[in-house]
Amino acid sequence: MADTEHEQAELVEARKRFENLMRVERAEFEDRMRHQRLEFEANMQQTAAALGMKKLPADAQAPEGAPQPLSDASAQEAAAAAAAAAPAEEKASEAPANGKPSGCSPSACETCASKGTCSSRNKDGVNPMQEVNDDIKSRLQLVDKKLIVLSGKGGVGKSMLSTQLALALASRGMLVGILDVDICGPSVAKMLGIPSDVGVMQESNGLVPVKVNDNLQAMSIAFMVDNQSEAIIWRGPRKMGLIQLFLKDVDWGVLDFLIIDTPPGTSDEHLSIVQHLKETGIDGALIVTTPQEVALHAVRKEVDFCKKMGVPITGIIENMSGFVCPLCRAESHIFQASTGGGEQLATDSHVPFLGRVPLDPLLAQSGDLGKSYFETASPVKDALLKVVDNIIANVATKPQ
Repeated sequence: MADTEHEQAELVEARKRFENLMRVERAEFEDRMRHQRLEFEANMQQTAAALGMKKLPADAQAPEGAPQPLSDASAQEAAAAAAAAAPAEEKASEAPANGKPSGCSPSACETCASKGTCSSRNKDGVNPMQEVNDDIKSRLQLVDKKLIVLSGKGGVGKSMLSTQLALALASRGMLVGILDVDICGPSVAKMLGIPSDVGVMQESNGLVPVKVNDNLQAMSIAFMVDNQSEAIIWRGPRKMGLIQLFLKDVDWGVLDFLIIDTPPGTSDEHLSIVQHLKETGIDGALIVTTPQEVALHAVRKEVDFCKKMGVPITGIIENMSGFVCPLCRAESHIFQASTGGGEQLATDSHVPFLGRVPLDPLLAQSGDLGKSYFETASPVKDALLKVVDNIIANVATKPQ
């Protein structure tokens, strides 16, 4: 009974810490929205100037939900705020030698949307972002390989691949952690068979990841909410704050592999992971696609994202690649590779092709039941095992 009460108290304390973090993130989110409003208004004034008008015409309509145009007296302030709120990459060519945004000052730093992304320092002379990244580097120093699973398209099987890869590696005696940064649609916990009432424990060394088996542990926002059917309706700043918490405060310990499952796209979650792990190092990106051109069209953008952000690509995996009838063994291509599929994309992108994974009802069932696909009697599981082998080989041979 005492142990149960102690665990309950720790869970309550962990939730209080999480709620406090969310309050801070909410304040930062409101600051960012204010800067975006100023940026929009400044853009409207610049448009008016380009058309030779001192003010926008009376019938000019802003997009639905946008603020009304600024008065002349506020235009200069809006332009300065827009410059400060611009992404660091866009300002690189305009920044002065010290790397600070135009108009930067100690008083403006606390509410600047670029806080922590430039060379500005806090009152103690420390770059906040650098301080966070140093903490993350220290936290993950015992993690050997860090892999991120990406795709520009949703529904291609990223979480399936992430969980089954983690289970396969763990079954071979490796120590594995899996981090779910799909904040609004977490599914790793379900696919690993972790009960919905499992909470996150706080210990002296940080947040404790949930144990799946002796060699596998996981962390997800799914462990932090009471109702698994409740929508998580968050904007970027909150998502980024939680990802920072996962990287900085989760006590993974010694790991051979940390697998990071991401949502589709090239947005907040992906930028946060890449920027925070820049110094620690990402050992590879696994890019998942399906054969049809609609998926490939979006996945090409993910390849471009990795190349622009300097993320090494371990390879491309083609999922849902044909269906083998369990009775007659005939193969049908439900998603036609009209432009060459994942293999042609890998060739065009000059990155390795890691293999194809056929459609298999037992694979989908494994995810629903939270079980390892490799323990089933599926005749096509060897295809996924081959992909796992290729991943291990490609990561092991990556130049250091």
